[in-house]
Amino acid sequence: MVKDRQYVMQQIEANDIKFIKLWFTDILGFLKSFSINRDELEKAFDEGMGFDGSSIEGFARIDESDMVAIPDPATFQIIPWRPREKGVAMMFADIVQPDGQPYAGDPRYVLKRNLEKAKALGFDFYVGPELEYFYFKDSTAPVTLDKGGYFDLIPRDEALDLRRETILALEEMEIEVEYSHHEVAHSQHEIDLRYQEALKMADTVMTYRLVVKEIAQANGVYATFMPKPIFGQNGSGMHVHMSLFKGKRNAFFDASDRYHLSDTAKAFIAGLMRHAQGYTAVTNQWVNSYKRLLPGYEAPVYISWALRNRSDLVRIPMYKPGKETATRLELRSPDPACNPYLAFSAMLAAGLDGIEKGYDLPEPVEENVFHMGEEERNRRGIKTLPGDLNEAIQYMEQSELLREALGDHVYTRFLENRKIEWDDYRKQITTYEIERYLPIL
Repeated sequence: MVKDRQYVMQQIEANDIKFIKLWFTDILGFLKSFSINRDELEKAFDEGMGFDGSSIEGFARIDESDMVAIPDPATFQIIPWRPREKGVAMMFADIVQPDGQPYAGDPRYVLKRNLEKAKALGFDFYVGPELEYFYFKDSTAPVTLDKGGYFDLIPRDEALDLRRETILALEEMEIEVEYSHHEVAHSQHEIDLRYQEALKMADTVMTYRLVVKEIAQANGVYATFMPKPIFGQNGSGMHVHMSLFKGKRNAFFDASDRYHLSDTAKAFIAGLMRHAQGYTAVTNQWVNSYKRLLPGYEAPVYISWALRNRSDLVRIPMYKPGKETATRLELRSPDPACNPYLAFSAMLAAGLDGIEKGYDLPEPVEENVFHMGEEERNRRGIKTLPGDLNEAIQYMEQSELLREALGDHVYTRFLENRKIEWDDYRKQITTYEIERYLPIL
């Protein structure tokens, strides 16, 4: 089914849609929206809808603030939690300048540009992220709803009903869900999305996060994608499964290879590993992100790859005969609070750089890297991810690949914003410091 302008107009008429929300994101990945009346939709398709971009994080300065949002009919969906009578629909919008040129600060455009580069090399980029999140009593403190663990089935599980309602809402919006389950930490959950092309998936991630929060709020609880809200418990990751296709053929598969990985796949992994320190500020963009990237909590710290070991940065899921199209790699460092458009752009750029430059892939590390001594890790050339946001910023500043992938505008504004975040954080006097030092110093 092709969702074009005609389809949208028919659906609006058939479903009594009164308002259409145009969605887009700022550079940090926060969803932005404004509504138009159905009578304005023809104009929106023809000319776009103007708005002031000067107050949108990472968008225009006050003297160049005029922006235009053009709805993408392929993303049209009716919002299921809004009233059916005089209902509400949404579309993602592409942001352009008044002269019609794509706006360099639009994260959706950044991803489109990187996908076009992949296409020029003959590849389509597919991703399947696993987003973990927590349910809490409210947004004021991390008070959990349960004490469950991985795959636990809890009698009279309130969160089970929340997940069910969330999945039903996602499916009403034509978002395919593979499965859902309780995660390792207390009150932590995961709903996995079916593999799809990267731009569609980035739109889907933005929708997914909103749906999870909307359904939670409607049921009197709070859902959060904060990477590490509870001390001593696993944090929330966004493990990203990815592969490149050439038409219907998975470019990562090679039947003759002992790992069933093609040279293309190996070079892509090598690119991800080589640039990992540089793109971590994008895939893990918050101060709190680095409270998750610690040894002992299933989140990667060391830059290595393996077939089964879940402590490595890159894991290769087990090959199943007859499932060649499912050959993929899993990048385990990103967290679910990142901007998916920029994160997918950074991952793709790193992998393509490995392919274009023919990077060699080291041998897999099946041992637990956490238990290796520093001397052994150095001997094997195993580097570490940044230890905090400040270190990640420094690596990003040295990365010409990230500057090219994100474009000068987004690259510069993103770094500026992250430096402000770090500066604000380091000035704080924490509860830990007061409780530990005040009584003794």
